[in-house]
Amino acid sequence: MIVEMRKDTTQDEIDDVIYRARSLGMDVQLNSGTDKTVVAILGKDTGKLSTDVFAVLPGVESVSRIMKPYKLASREFKMADSIVSVDDIEIGGRRIVVMAGPCAVESEEQLMEATMVVKSAGACIVRGGAFKPRTSPFSFQGLEKKGLELLAESRKRFGAPVITEVVDPHDVDRVAEYVDILQIGARNMQNFSLLTQVGKKKCPAVLKRGLSATITEWLTAADYLLAEGNDKVILCERGIRTFENSVRFSLDISSIPVVKRFSHLPLIVDPSHAAGHYSFVPAIAKAAVAAGADGLLIEVHPNPKEALVDGLQALTPSDFSRLMKELRAIAISVGRYI
Repeated sequence: MIVEMRKDTTQDEIDDVIYRARSLGMDVQLNSGTDKTVVAILGKDTGKLSTDVFAVLPGVESVSRIMKPYKLASREFKMADSIVSVDDIEIGGRRIVVMAGPCAVESEEQLMEATMVVKSAGACIVRGGAFKPRTSPFSFQGLEKKGLELLAESRKRFGAPVITEVVDPHDVDRVAEYVDILQIGARNMQNFSLLTQVGKKKCPAVLKRGLSATITEWLTAADYLLAEGNDKVILCERGIRTFENSVRFSLDISSIPVVKRFSHLPLIVDPSHAAGHYSFVPAIAKAAVAAGADGLLIEVHPNPKEALVDGLQALTPSDFSRLMKELRAIAISVGRYI
């Protein structure tokens, strides 16, 4: 249930709404906009409440129900686009933010070279996996703590924020000490214990769409982060599993305008995991920018032939530099910039 307050409402009137909701056993989330405050009344029994319970209170302009399963991620709760700030980088604004780097941190030399390459080409955030949950237990699983230390060293040397995946709820605090953005992978999209812990941490978080998740399931998973008070949530479309096997996953390009219509959260696209092959990455990346994505998450390796993980989908330094030039022209054509 959404309670929209009048523009001239007082803090006491807002507090009265909160008090009434909590007295009825409901949870509350506030969206304090520049014009007015919106109060979300949350709980499994909200459907049993009459809207009049809140409509009669002083300062209330309107009361409505959110019929979608997701609440806090919806446009009903927040009409304006959310912008997530990482240092001085805004994700969700006019700038299309490119996050790039190797799928996995393999060595100091590899990561530092990759960081230098992507940063000089125009990427502003460095990606790199320290923990690599793989389909096979015999595949490279990442350098773990050593990988985190190298990511922190990369940030220190080059001044670019870093993003890495966290896979265990018990590791959230430890990983957050080393990086700027926590990534929740596709296979963990509905790991609700992990979502809750990342939500409580209240640091920027990228939530990837699950392999077979609908957009509604994806946005409902985002509510787990938002419900803990973390308003720094970024969605990531990375392709879904369909009958098509010519690419690794089928990138749902339509999810970009759909999410933009129904949610206020910023959305980036991972063309590397969708493509599964470096030759398809540029076209998918350009399509994502044209469709309205707020950023890209691209795999770049100094020497993909020697990569321990996903070398086939990683761009070479020269390919990435060429792509960034092409992306700038597309960004300008849709009124944005890189």
